[in-house]
Amino acid sequence: MNSPSENAALVNAGLQRRYRAEARFKWYGRLAIVFGLLVLALLFVDIFRKGHLAFFQTQVQMEVEFSTDRLGLPNTATQADLEEADLNRALREALFERFPAVTGRSERRDLLGIVSQSVVYELEDSLAENPDWLGTTQTLWLTADDEVDMYHKGNVDTEVDESLRRQSDQEIGWFRQLESAGAMRLGFNAYFFTSGDSREPEQAGILGAAVGSLLTLVVTLLLSFPIGVAAALYLEEFAPRNRLTQVIEVNINNLAAVPSIIFGLLGLAIFINFFGMPRSAPLVGGLVLAVMTLPTIIISSRSSIKAVPPSIREAALGVGASHTQTVLHHVLPLAMPGMLTGSIIGMARALGETAPLLMIGMVAFIVDVPQTLTDSSTVLPVQIYLWADSPERAFVEKTSGAILVLLAFLISMNSAAVILRKKLERRW
Repeated sequence: MNSPSENAALVNAGLQRRYRAEARFKWYGRLAIVFGLLVLALLFVDIFRKGHLAFFQTQVQMEVEFSTDRLGLPNTATQADLEEADLNRALREALFERFPAVTGRSERRDLLGIVSQSVVYELEDSLAENPDWLGTTQTLWLTADDEVDMYHKGNVDTEVDESLRRQSDQEIGWFRQLESAGAMRLGFNAYFFTSGDSREPEQAGILGAAVGSLLTLVVTLLLSFPIGVAAALYLEEFAPRNRLTQVIEVNINNLAAVPSIIFGLLGLAIFINFFGMPRSAPLVGGLVLAVMTLPTIIISSRSSIKAVPPSIREAALGVGASHTQTVLHHVLPLAMPGMLTGSIIGMARALGETAPLLMIGMVAFIVDVPQTLTDSSTVLPVQIYLWADSPERAFVEKTSGAILVLLAFLISMNSAAVILRKKLERRW
């Protein structure tokens, strides 16, 4: 039999092992958190490095002559005549004057590729806003082609053989000539925020996808939030505890774990094939995402209702309130912060979904910005998917730029959920 001192030594040795094991466990947790934050930071840095230049577009400086002769207008041109101006000719002549040594037909055709195809429309808008430009020569910064943009941003290796890159040595020489003359700069890329999709990278923007996402989320919120809250109130406060409600609760929990593409198949089979709703429409996308978001809202709303202390119900019933009055006037207001938080998180998940929307046709190439709930449209995640699949190298930074915008929306929505919960929650 051990002496008391030996027993104490054994106990102390066991305690020391336990303390060391607890310390190691704490360090494992800290290292896991640090590793996760490091991976997240690397991801954000990589996306930002690739995408921040999408907010800027290369511009080239040109001397554009707006004479009536060059524009093909009468000497006494009116405002209506300006709409018929031959701005293509004015642009061509400005390029040829910038590079007078270029005389061959094929070389001149390549030279026209320095500026974007959208420049003609820019000149039309500028001349319409400034009719006094007629008969003058203006120094303008015009949107460059995506190949010039890639070169100016350092994404073209000019040291490799000419056959291994899209730009010829002659074109690289033109680009360098513009740079040395100070006629090339980076300007704010307004197209990225004010236009829809385009086959030309320098003209492509996220406005159409952003509006499509907004319309889709409006439909999702208007359907999922009231239905989800009503279902949670019924199941938690009014439904009898029997086998049927147990089956319903189990199925709600199971629906929350169903892959999102299954909801897309549901929308394709019911909303489009059975009811004949239009494909690629925010209305159908909102219906699909509402069905997908409902389980999340119901579960979070039920948790918020359960968190309300029983004393609130008992006090309301004790002063003569009915069960319905107790729920609507006391329980629901106190549970609303948690319900709103769960709804915002569910909407953030819906904003980032792609798979169910692919199944209902929202993967189409849409140029126009949607105006109504039944117009053809796409959403930001699908737009990112389309750009990532494009062979044009300039779409790489467009993809990362759109990801940055989407992340900004998601972070804002999750931050709003946290702030709203902190501001509205009550402690008992």
